Amino acid sequence: MHYFFLGIAIVAEVVATSALKASQEFTQLVPSLIVILGYGAAFYFLSLVLKTIPVGITYAIWSGLGIVLVTLVSMVIYKQIPDLAAVIGMLFIVSGVVIIHVFSKTAGH
Repeated sequence: MHYFFLGIAIVAEVVATSALKASQEFTQLVPSLIVILGYGAAFYFLSLVLKTIPVGITYAIWSGLGIVLVTLVSMVIYKQIPDLAAVIGMLFIVSGVVIIHVFSKTAGH
């Protein structure tokens, strides 16, 4: 169940971060509410995950997958296309998350 909660936390964080640009420095009501609710949900579900998975492992997975997903969302919504160096860097991040998940004994399997 902890990975399900982690997935919810990641999705909520991606939604909130993606809405942050649309909030225009919190001057737009609906995107601002999405940001607040999204981060609230993200941190709540992240707190549930921390009962079973160490904080360092949790944060590595949460932030790593969040970076990649926010980049994909920003490509679609905001037409912000990363250059080759950014893509290679994100591949390293994903590789790190996979290594943690597959090989770490502290990942809470």
